Amino acid sequence: MKAHSTGTPAKQSSTNLLRFDVIAGLTAAAVILPKAMAYATVAGLPVEVGLYTAFIPMIIYALLGSSAVLSFSSTTTLGILAGTQLGMVVPDGNMAQLVTACATLTALVGILLILASLLRLGFIANFISAPVLTGFKTGIALVIVLDQLPKLLGFHITKQGFIRDVFSIIHHLPQTSLITLAVAAATILVLIGMDRLWPHSPAPLVAVGGSIAASWFFGLNAQGVAIVGLIPQGLPSLTLPDVELVEQLLPGAFGIALMSFTESIAVARTFARNTEPPVNANRELIATGAANLGGALFGAMPSGGGTTQTAVVRAAGARSQKASLVTASTAAAIMLLLAPLLGLLPYATLASVVIVYSIGLIQPAEFLAINKVRKMEFYWAVVACVGVLIFGTLQGIVVAIIVSVIGLMSQVTNPRVYVIGRKHGHDILRPLSPEHPNDETMDGLLILRPEGRLLFVNVQNVTEQIQALVAQYKPQVLVLDLSRVPDIEYSALQVLIEREKRGTEDGRKLWLVGLNPRVEEVVRNSGLADRLGKERLLFNARAAIEQYQALEEAGSNSPSAAS
Repeated sequence: MKAHSTGTPAKQSSTNLLRFDVIAGLTAAAVILPKAMAYATVAGLPVEVGLYTAFIPMIIYALLGSSAVLSFSSTTTLGILAGTQLGMVVPDGNMAQLVTACATLTALVGILLILASLLRLGFIANFISAPVLTGFKTGIALVIVLDQLPKLLGFHITKQGFIRDVFSIIHHLPQTSLITLAVAAATILVLIGMDRLWPHSPAPLVAVGGSIAASWFFGLNAQGVAIVGLIPQGLPSLTLPDVELVEQLLPGAFGIALMSFTESIAVARTFARNTEPPVNANRELIATGAANLGGALFGAMPSGGGTTQTAVVRAAGARSQKASLVTASTAAAIMLLLAPLLGLLPYATLASVVIVYSIGLIQPAEFLAINKVRKMEFYWAVVACVGVLIFGTLQGIVVAIIVSVIGLMSQVTNPRVYVIGRKHGHDILRPLSPEHPNDETMDGLLILRPEGRLLFVNVQNVTEQIQALVAQYKPQVLVLDLSRVPDIEYSALQVLIEREKRGTEDGRKLWLVGLNPRVEEVVRNSGLADRLGKERLLFNARAAIEQYQALEEAGSNSPSAAS
């Protein structure tokens, strides 16, 4: 009897969890699949490529990924990046060549990610800072919206770059197809209205279904509304990459691989719960790489984890990657059963879906928040955004990385050196600042606290700050509090030794305090510790103050007796 009572709840619990995943997978399919088809058009590819991308790659990631709920298919960012690269290789838009080039590009992305995993390069995702990523995505969103406007308005322009395209669209406005614009407006109203009234609703499915019905009932194609046209029915067939295109596509594949992994790992970490296994960066590299490589062989475009679709999966109650398997199964069912109906879908509807969900990438509030906290990083975000608009999407990745690295180097090469004082009437040590004008320092004793690693690239800057403060305070004892210095590089150590020698010649003593074990080991191995002696290597700044006061009270005119 006991065996029956303990086994039944476990079975019921497992059934409930599966029910949650099935419901979440079907709900996500209603949102993801229409968007996947729309993102394929962003890349200039047939809409069925979007379904292929929500099929094979999603299954492979579900089996290999470390995230419990990351939804893996096409995204707006990857769509525009892939479209830019494919347009460079197949400028005439030949669809058969585009499909082959897409398979090659996606395979290269997968191979690069797998190689990065073998080399344990998961940390590369951190090379693009959050502010720079904000700027990059804003630039991408603006490019995508502008790219889709002609489809929404019912005319065609020759792409020549963001600024020129803006003027070209303005020039073509008199050619706007009012009926195409009406279809787009209706789609946008459905998408926005449903999302406002019913968050995470299957609004894309309703919009696409309604557009297909209207296209059939009113004969929109005969009235000048461009539709998708014939879609092959059935599962994707084997598509082999073209080795001859590797050299042309490889540079772009690097950027797309970086963005695929960066987006995926960021989304996976955002939606991870404390009760779930942690997201493993190198395992994510394997999963995203294998998903792209496997998808390439079946006609998929470059894929990655999407923020909106993962939010839908999480909100719908998904507990595991079984939800993604349900979504992929739904994609397969549509390919097998509903492909002819999808051919009636107006391009204006797909453009509207892309625009509505791309605008979400534009986050003015994030720019304001960054500007409020750190103005310099706000400038980085703006530069990354402008870089995409001026130089293009793929080059924009390079701009984003360069800006991030410059920002990192700026921080590394310009560490602050703080003068430490004591709060009036309290035993509290803190950096002097205008906010605390009553903090005290001691005559003859100057405590300085550099912050950050001391390296050959920043030691000159730190030395100049120390020299200026020594000239200002004219201390008898200079105390360097190294409690905020995790490491000292050899060149920086040599400068520190030279500083001690010059200080001694000028009648000024150098004390070191707050050394962590790594820094202390370096100081001892260099012989500087022997030169200073125990009296000038102290535990912390308070110990230095106490020793200095004791020397003063002993009637010493100079703390040199401690040396």
